[in-house]
Amino acid sequence: MKTNSSNSLLTVPTGPLKISELPLNDVGTSGESIELSLVIPTYKERDNIKNVVSILSQLLDECIPGNYELIVVDDDSPDQTWEIAQSLIPEYPLLRVMRRQQERGLSSAVIRGWQAATGNVLGVIDGDLQHPPEVLTQLLRSVEQGADLAVASRHVEGGGVSSWSVARRFLSRGAQLLGLVILPGVLGRVSDPMSGYFMVRRSAIANATLNPVGYKILLEVIGRGNVDQVAEVGYVFRERTEGESKVTWKQYIDYIHHLVRLRLSTGRVGRLSKKVNFPVSRFLRFGLVGFSGVFVDMAILYLLSDPTTLAWPLTRSKIVAGEIAILNNFFWNDAWTFADVSARQQEWHQRLKRFLKFNAICLAGLVLNVLILNLVFNFIIHNRYIANFIAIAVATIWNFWINLKLSWRVTDVK
Repeated sequence: MKTNSSNSLLTVPTGPLKISELPLNDVGTSGESIELSLVIPTYKERDNIKNVVSILSQLLDECIPGNYELIVVDDDSPDQTWEIAQSLIPEYPLLRVMRRQQERGLSSAVIRGWQAATGNVLGVIDGDLQHPPEVLTQLLRSVEQGADLAVASRHVEGGGVSSWSVARRFLSRGAQLLGLVILPGVLGRVSDPMSGYFMVRRSAIANATLNPVGYKILLEVIGRGNVDQVAEVGYVFRERTEGESKVTWKQYIDYIHHLVRLRLSTGRVGRLSKKVNFPVSRFLRFGLVGFSGVFVDMAILYLLSDPTTLAWPLTRSKIVAGEIAILNNFFWNDAWTFADVSARQQEWHQRLKRFLKFNAICLAGLVLNVLILNLVFNFIIHNRYIANFIAIAVATIWNFWINLKLSWRVTDVK
């Protein structure tokens, strides 16, 4: 790690998104810890960052003088937010800055910041002043009084939103209710599970491999951490005065995706996966993607081989249909099944490498598929569609296992 006296950028941690029990120094040994490490994830916040750092520094200097650090984690903003933050270090020596160029995403930015942190308590606050800084002291007091997790909530006494539209209020509450249905054991513990403003004890999430989707990291902290006591503090969400809003429909889609993934990994499926030492939930996702490929494959096979359409030979039709289905499956698997790996390998050449591996493995599977199709169709069941379904099922198992080991190498992310 870099020292606070230097205005050098922090080295971006790599590998699994896991928080260590004790902060490590540059040579890999335990260093001195401080009370609070507050991460400020940013992207295109040049109009806000100086004001944010000034307000937070003044507040924490009064509350816990010299016993905190502010860590700005910027996703290589085109407006040079990271450079402006770096220029503030001489004035604010407890400020540290990280510039991420290989990764993107708010949740992973927060975790990377926590990995570089030296605090016993880890926190996060937006870089746009929509989270009122004065609530920090109440959150910190809650942790000091014994809470493992202190969450700033819009849905408890003293909380609210300043001027949200009816549609946005509906979506927010609807997302909360949906979460209670899908994952009651996690979302039932807090009133505002979509909050991005909270503090957590390092010990509560140490050694847990976090795997967030989109913007909502709190779900991951509660779902995978060892969180016993939870405290909530009301706050009023403010509208932006500078910069641009980053709320999009994709955030709500990512939220649902995250809920389903946590449900699979922490419920019965997750326990079964650990018991048999097999990634059951990932295989189920792979299977669902493969199921979508079945429809693509069947449709193309019909268009090419059916006597009422082009009437191509069965084998030639199958090869074309299978390759198109492979393309469909790669994009879905890259975006969903193995999204945790893809998020850390976003360069175009990395994606191309994954596709070429996936395609080669699936082409081998396609050969297996064609052989089984012809075997079943000619000798067992004289129905091209039933025979094709059986061939696809066998090839799916082959494709999953080999791709798990070669295309998306979850244990060796570079």
